[in-house]
Amino acid sequence: GTAAIHMALKAAGVGQGDIVFCQDLTFAATVNPVIYENAIPVFIDSNYETWNMCPKALEEAFEKYPEVKAVIVVHLYGLSADMDKIVDLCKKHNVVLIEDAAESLGSYYKGKHTGTFGEYGVFSFNGNKIITTSGGGMLVSDNEERIQKVRFWSTQARDKARHYQHSELGYNYRMSNIVAGIGRGQLKVLDKRVEKKKYIFEYYKRELGHLEGIDFMPINDWNEPNYWLSCITLSGNVRPLDILEALEENNIESRPIWKPMHLQPFYEKYDFIGTGVSEKLFENGLCLPSDTKMTDEDLDRVCSVIKGLW
Repeated sequence: GTAAIHMALKAAGVGQGDIVFCQDLTFAATVNPVIYENAIPVFIDSNYETWNMCPKALEEAFEKYPEVKAVIVVHLYGLSADMDKIVDLCKKHNVVLIEDAAESLGSYYKGKHTGTFGEYGVFSFNGNKIITTSGGGMLVSDNEERIQKVRFWSTQARDKARHYQHSELGYNYRMSNIVAGIGRGQLKVLDKRVEKKKYIFEYYKRELGHLEGIDFMPINDWNEPNYWLSCITLSGNVRPLDILEALEENNIESRPIWKPMHLQPFYEKYDFIGTGVSEKLFENGLCLPSDTKMTDEDLDRVCSVIKGLW
């Protein structure tokens, strides 16, 4: 997925000194390729309605930075961003939209698959994703000319010549045929994986939703998520670290919500536009165990540990 974002940025013409608006609440892999191209990330806050890029904050960013090369929006934890508003803003300002759909394969926004709204869509097949090739990702676009160029760059940019000749900088980003074959096989079980992820989410919500101070990630009417991870926020006396440590004592892994990019030591020097929603989600959020191999017994065990804290 990281390589796919890098190639999308190159295809969009992003280069030295260009400004790229990036979702603040995400994994670093969304943003690192911006630095690869010597561009400048500006971080856009989330909203509570989607946990993803806030259209209002994005609009404010366009007012502050009228010259922008690209926008990278993320569909966090399988939840789709508010794409109608984001697409409209990008069209209004004539800016390339890149969708980081690494976590949302199998998710839909108003009946249309995430990753198909922008000029470029990025997917990941890392080992922790809903389907996997162990590593690797995918870049999609309606622009056949640009995709052909990406194929050229990602296979060492070898010119069409009898001898080995390179007129442009190339990258070793190609996926091997073996892991690609694994991915094609995994696609056949995608719907079943989404179904199981949804079952896990609804199980947690049924068992834990009544506990004071627990809220679950937002599921909107227009959003059909893949439920990649089941996430909660806490507003009471029990804090995310309390649950994380209690589960850890029982040999159960859970994880914090992504730490916002503007709080990361490497990225704290870059601008942030928003009101701090991403920071609050990070401080109050937790990802519960969500592996599709989990049994009802496993889920009961997780829920029992958490209930014991109330």
